[in-house]
Amino acid sequence: MQTIEEIQTTIQENPAVMLYFSAPTCNVCHALKPKLLEAIEKNFEAFEVVSIDTSTCQEIAANFSVFAIPTVLVFLDGREFLRKSRHMSIDEVVREIQRPYEIMMS
Repeated sequence: MQTIEEIQTTIQENPAVMLYFSAPTCNVCHALKPKLLEAIEKNFEAFEVVSIDTSTCQEIAANFSVFAIPTVLVFLDGREFLRKSRHMSIDEVVREIQRPYEIMMS
């Protein structure tokens, strides 16, 4: 289990970071996660993905103002760039990241 400080360090030290907030009781989270991770891996090789279980890490979720699951936060160059909660499509997330990611990595 990671601390808020460790997650902040990951965000600062990596050009592209995705935080994936979920819980063991969330069926949507479990269906979405493997597909989302596969799409991120395939399209964005520099992404660092951190999974956060909100059932055991409520203080981390609160620190990032996450109150619904699943929630995806994308940080580019240390700044929050994208926030998606509940109903999201994999394609939509990939599309929204694509252009700024390519600009940043070129």
